[in-house]
Amino acid sequence: MSGIRVVYLGLAIWGAIHPMYYFLGYMAETGTGLSGLIDAWYVNASTTGLVWDLTIAATALTVWIIAETVVRKNWLALVAIPATFCIGVSCGLPLYLFLRTRGVE
Repeated sequence: MSGIRVVYLGLAIWGAIHPMYYFLGYMAETGTGLSGLIDAWYVNASTTGLVWDLTIAATALTVWIIAETVVRKNWLALVAIPATFCIGVSCGLPLYLFLRTRGVE
C-alpha cells in the first residue's frame, strides 16, 4: 500500500472516531439522543450555517463519487456515500480517496 493511501485511510479513521467522540459525549451528557443532537445543530445562525456548509459539501462529494464510479466502475467506492451522511465528510472524503487510489485490476 502506498504512503498516500495510508494517509487517506488514517484520515478516514480519524474522521470517523474524533467527531463521533464529541457527538456521543453530547448525547450522553444531555440524554436527548440523536434528536437532541440534531436540534442543537440549529440552535443559532453559526451552527445552522455550519450544518448547511457540510450538507452542501456532502452533496457535492456524493455527486463526484457517483460520477466517477460510473466512469471507473469502482463500485466499492460507493460505500463512501453512507459514510459521508452517517458519519460525516471528515470520514467520507478520505475514505473515498483511499478507495479511489487502489490499484487498477
